[in-house]
Amino acid sequence: MKKQLLALLFLVGRLFSPAYSLVMVLRAFLYRKNIFLKSQRLSVPVISIGNLTLGGTGKTPMVRYVIRLLLDRGLRPAIVSRGYGGKAADAVNIVSDGTRMLLLPDMAGDEPFMLAEALPGVPVLTGPERARVARHAIHEFGVDHIVLDDGFQHLAVCRDLDLVLFSARTLLGNGRVFPGGPLREPVSALGRAHGFVITGVDSGNRAKVEDFQRWLQGACPGKPVFAGEYLPAGIWHSRQDKVCTFAEARKMSVFAFAGIANPDSFRQTLRQDGFSLVGFKEFKDHHAYVAQDVAALVATAQACGAQALITTEKDFVKLRPFFGEFPILALTIELRMDKGFDWFMAERLGEQPL
Repeated sequence: MKKQLLALLFLVGRLFSPAYSLVMVLRAFLYRKNIFLKSQRLSVPVISIGNLTLGGTGKTPMVRYVIRLLLDRGLRPAIVSRGYGGKAADAVNIVSDGTRMLLLPDMAGDEPFMLAEALPGVPVLTGPERARVARHAIHEFGVDHIVLDDGFQHLAVCRDLDLVLFSARTLLGNGRVFPGGPLREPVSALGRAHGFVITGVDSGNRAKVEDFQRWLQGACPGKPVFAGEYLPAGIWHSRQDKVCTFAEARKMSVFAFAGIANPDSFRQTLRQDGFSLVGFKEFKDHHAYVAQDVAALVATAQACGAQALITTEKDFVKLRPFFGEFPILALTIELRMDKGFDWFMAERLGEQPL
């Protein structure tokens, strides 16, 4: 039903797509020429990780992957995000200073909080004017690289490396610009990028992904296209003293739920990884859970005969105030890239591959 409604909205929105496309092309032109809109150059290298499409493309796992590459080289990066969904409204909001978590998920936004938890030692900051936020990170924490989360359309900051991600499950969608389709900008905007990553590649979509890779290489000659796959990394349990292995989790009947941009991708991942699903509930992206949500989920899960609830990392971090007797699990995933991507990153950073 959700997909049918979205298709209807895109159909109606086609009338307005040309006007929106023109606005985005004009905006990019003004930034490029520094007419009225100016891009600011920072004193350290900037790596932007973003996408052309609306919805989830795996930016958070990719930010995590890139940050770990930087850390492996002895560098000191910081993550700068808009902090979508967070209530913190200061010009600069410090989610983590690298040693302490300073904001909870409702203030930080679920993704910045999750990144801060997963990457101890790395400052994570949010704010609407990301050049200002980045300068604060440089001056206050002495970082030597800035990673912009969801930065492709944020042209106010010059970047040294622009990575654009696509989900293997959706790619370009219907290929139309919003509101007639899922594209944030016309395809011509890909000319700004330095490289592309297609995430979530598996045996079921590999042939389609290879066709898309060839199209990208033809549309953007000389720019590398990489593919990454998601691998299950672990299981979190709502009881901190409880360790749950994959084998134990797969033996349980579970009721799954997710409040992410593409919840169906989570459902497919669970099935592919051998979990026994008895039901699934979708919430809107960045859903702010309340106690009634969790109580309703537990009641529904019990009625279906489930032994536990299971969700994503992004949802799990927002549920901690509501943990009770009924188990809530989270499937954690990691993005695996081939060595070609690591070599490309090293070359862009002016270093030798590890």
